[in-house]
This record gives sequence, C-alpha cells and structure tokens, in this order.
Amino acid sequence: MLDQGAPPQSHTHPDSATPGLGARLMRRKPVERLVAEGGQGEGGTLRRSLGLWQLTMISIGATLGTGIFVVLGEAVPKAGPAVTLSFVIAGLTALFSALSYAELAGTIPVSGSSYSYAYATMGELIAWICGWCLVLEYGVSVAAVAVGWGQYLNELLDGTIGVTIPAALSAPPGDGGIFNLPALIVVMLAMAFLLGGAKESARANTIMVLVKIAALVLFCLIGIQGFRSGNYANFMPLGMAGVSAAGATLFFSYIGFDAASTAGEEAKNAQRDLPRAIMLSLVIVTALYVVVAAVAVGAKPWKRFNDSEAALAQIMKDVTGQTFWGTLLAACAVIAIASVVLTVLYGQTRILFAMSRDGLVPKVFSRVHPRTGTPRANTVIVSVFCGVLAAAIPLGQLADATSIGTLFAFALVNVAVVVLRRMRPHMTRTFRVPLSPVLPAIGFFFCVWMMGSLSAVTWVVFGVWMAVGLVFYFVYGHRRSRLAAVEPAASAVTAEK
Repeated sequence: MLDQGAPPQSHTHPDSATPGLGARLMRRKPVERLVAEGGQGEGGTLRRSLGLWQLTMISIGATLGTGIFVVLGEAVPKAGPAVTLSFVIAGLTALFSALSYAELAGTIPVSGSSYSYAYATMGELIAWICGWCLVLEYGVSVAAVAVGWGQYLNELLDGTIGVTIPAALSAPPGDGGIFNLPALIVVMLAMAFLLGGAKESARANTIMVLVKIAALVLFCLIGIQGFRSGNYANFMPLGMAGVSAAGATLFFSYIGFDAASTAGEEAKNAQRDLPRAIMLSLVIVTALYVVVAAVAVGAKPWKRFNDSEAALAQIMKDVTGQTFWGTLLAACAVIAIASVVLTVLYGQTRILFAMSRDGLVPKVFSRVHPRTGTPRANTVIVSVFCGVLAAAIPLGQLADATSIGTLFAFALVNVAVVVLRRMRPHMTRTFRVPLSPVLPAIGFFFCVWMMGSLSAVTWVVFGVWMAVGLVFYFVYGHRRSRLAAVEPAASAVTAEK
C-alpha cells in the first residue's frame, strides 16, 4: 500500500548511487508516513485536545473580522457599492478551494495544511513552494491584521479617555509614523496565549469570536437605520475591473478558513471534524461579510470611504451622531481582531512545525515543550518576526502580498485533490469534492484570475519572495530533507537488485 505513494523511481543508470536531480525534486512523502508522524516533534508530541466546536471557532476566528474590520475601507473605493459583489466573488473563489481543502484535510489530517497535501501528491519542490507561500500568507497576514488593530485601539482610547497614541508610535513608516507599537503589542499578547497550550488558546479564541459576531450583528442593527437606497444608485461605477480588483484585495478576508487544517495533529477526531469545520466556518463568515458590507455602503456613500481601517466605527458615529456606539464597536473590534492575530499566528507556527519535521527548515521549529505540548521556540521566533513586520510595514502592501501567496497556495490545493484522486482512488475519504475534477478546476482558474487582478508591484514582491525561497531550499532544505536521508540506502538496495 505504501508503494502507491512512494517517491518516483530515478531514471539514472542502475549503477548510480543516487537518483537524478529531477527525481529528487519530485520525491513524494507517502500519505501513510505523513499521518504516522502526526504530532511528533523534537523532544515531545502535540496534544490532541480540539473538537468540532473549537476547530470551527479557530477557522472563524482566523477569518471573520479581517475584511470587515480592516480592509473594507480600502476595498470600497475600488468597487463602489458593488463591493458586496466583490465579497461574493471572493467567497466563491474561497468556496471552491474550501471543498478541496475539506477533502484533503479529512484524508491527510496533519498540521502542514496545503504544504503536506502537495508533498504527498506533487513532490518536494512543489511542496516547498507551497509551504513558502503559506509562510507569506500566514506570517504577513498576522502583521497586516495587527496594523488594523492599532487603528481601532485609538478609536477606543479616544472615545473612552479622550486620548490617542501619537501617530509616531501608532503608524509604520510611510503612513506618517515611525513605529507601530500597538501592532507589536497585540502580536506579543497572542504569543502569550499560544505558549499556554492549544486548548487554552482555543478557549480564549472562542470567547473572542462570540464577541466579534455580536459586534457585527450590533453594527447591522444600528447601521440599517442610516440606510439610504440612493447610495446604490450607481451600483458599479468603476466597472467589472473595479469589482475584480476589490475582490482580489478582499480575498485577504477569507484566508483564515483553512486555519482548521493546520490543527490536524491536535484534533480529537481530525478526519471527521476538519472537513465540517472548514465548510461551516466559510458559510458563516461569507454570510456575515455580505450583510455587513451591504449595510455599510447603504449607510455611507462609497465616495466618502477614505481607506480608514476603522471604517465601521466611523459609520456608527455618523449614523447615531453619538460617539458611544462607535466606541463600543471599537472595543469589540479590538477583541475581535486580536482573535484573528491569535488563530493565524497559530496556523503559521504549525505549518513551520511540519516543514521542520521534514527537515526543510531548522529543527528548532519542531521542538515541542514537554509541559505545554506546544512548539515554544517556534512560537516565539514567529511572533517576534511578525510583530516587527507589523510595526514597520503599511497595511495595504501587506494585504495584497498576503492575497497573492494565499491564492497561489489555494491553486495548488485544487490541483492536489485531483492528483490524489488519481494516485490513490481507493483511499478512505470522509468528504469528497462533488463533480471532481470540474469544481477543483473552477477553483484553480478562479485563483489564477484573481491573482491577475493584483498590482504589478505585488507581483514583483511575490517574485522576489519566491526567488528567496528557492535559494533557501537549494542551499538548505534540499540537502537536509528527511527523505534525502533515506535515498542512499534505497538506491543501494536498487543497485544490488
């Protein structure tokens, strides 16, 4: 059975001691081996403590809030009132990929998410590229969301005690500041929760998710009072190109739904619960996004959106004429956005954990603390990196860079689910993508289309990031891969035969 998922045989001369370069780049890690290694780290193992409810809350926590609380102010000027359509398009793109994620998460329930899925189906080089994209997706999105958290913190401070953090200490260079201290603070707070353990972090996240849902429901109840149908008179003022551009930016809002797949080695019943958590969270988040965006544009003319990361709090103030409701929403947003930072940071550490276990990144990332059952050193390193990034880089650049990395990784997942169906058609699958390979193909082309809507600067940043990743792989990961360690023995056996 293992032979079906084994690395392809080299086509070099039988007397050769090692496979050729092409074969080494395409070496695959069998699904059974991926699953068997689940939870194992350097010096300890991860603890299985998460059920369906916690997994769903992790996905919602990582997703809900980012697009509404943070990126909405940037997306509306691109699409006008049709931003609601942009949310639907971004949601559909996420849905097709979510179906593929759900099947693979139930089949290969490990921490590596799409990195591990690519390793089992398309080989080590593609897996590395996917993992490198996930590092961009998760790590940079933590920083981007943390930037928006500082904006709402200032709204809260202004509405309660009448002071705000000086611009020099609440905005990064390029946005009128020197160092974004609040962004660094929220990342460090998330780090403290994660160091306590997965179960404790999940409990704190659940409370924060319930707060953010309540905040958005409250916004809709108050915002609808200021709804003006005239704000939708010119529904698509910037054409379909504007809708597409906004949709590509808003796709940043959906990246969290796959966070549950990074908890595969800490779930009590991963094969049953992961697919359910992924699909349930995406449905809930998409419905809330569309409703809140519709109310927001109805309550405030689209031309008056001014790229403010605290757009919803401003709308609450405008509708009621009072600062109380805006301040209350800002308080909820401070809690809500903190949950996004917490859960996305969690996903980042677990992906690096899986890559480290495979030897592609240093072993320090897979070292597990025996008392808490968490990758402590990994969490500290990632948190410090993301915190500094959040304090020094403007939000808009971060959001678009995250979107392109996410879309690329999602495109690979849609390919992986088709490849695994062909390679291992008889494997047990707790969820199956309907109409495969049609729906995965649609998901793939949606991702490519939305990548094409991003700016040239974003593509340049992505190209540089991938070039750096490939250099790191060939200098470090390719030689230190755990699969590379078994190649000489395997080749010797082949030669003897």
